[in-house]
Amino acid sequence: MKYFTVFLFFFLAISTKAQTTTSAQKVSGTIINDNNLLPIANVNVININKVKGIVTNASGFFELEVSVSDTLHISSLGYQSLRVRVTNDWIKNGTAKIYLTEKAIALEEIIVKKYDLTGYLEIDSKLIPEKENFRYSISGLPQAYEAGESSPNAFTRVLGSIFNPADMLYNFFGNKPTELRRLKSMKKDDTVRNLLESKFDRETIAVLLGVDKKEIAEILQRCNYSESFIKTANDLQIMDAISECYEQYKVLKKN
Repeated sequence: MKYFTVFLFFFLAISTKAQTTTSAQKVSGTIINDNNLLPIANVNVININKVKGIVTNASGFFELEVSVSDTLHISSLGYQSLRVRVTNDWIKNGTAKIYLTEKAIALEEIIVKKYDLTGYLEIDSKLIPEKENFRYSISGLPQAYEAGESSPNAFTRVLGSIFNPADMLYNFFGNKPTELRRLKSMKKDDTVRNLLESKFDRETIAVLLGVDKKEIAEILQRCNYSESFIKTANDLQIMDAISECYEQYKVLKKN
């Protein structure tokens, strides 16, 4: 019996170690410009499944914790974003070369217009357009809102979505529970947070939430965020707004 107990303990120890080794894998890679074959520095590499990221060094090198079948989202300013699936071969080999393609950006004509002011405050104040903003939640500031009055139907719109299966919020919050629960963890990783704070294109948020970029604007509209906020806020502020709306939705649904 004594020998059996020792054998069982030894077997469990080996099994636990094997599981730990299997789950805690790392892969590395080098990001290269497919045009001139030079390494690209400061490329954001995010593990969508684990919501962890890293930035490539001056040699285009990165190393990241992964599991088999995880998806890495690779993005850099001026390059087409890329998604790469982690395979057994990659984990076995340990490293890989990943090529990014430069974007062909055509600049459109920009016309700058100025206000035709008269110099009289009473008249000029009427010439400047007013924005009907309702609220503006800024990441890092606990109490910061847009100028303007609150929308009287904000509560009704969110409450109505709970009981209406055809409503966009009802469908979105019901079909994306895992992604929405990860919203808070997204901010814990410095690379992910810094990336979202510096971007305004909604691409990374769409990838992390598994939605189309157009859906993000509609979600925020139904959560009563103003058009000005939706257009001008950075991705981190947009993520905070969706998170806030989701928390309100959960409270209302529970009650």
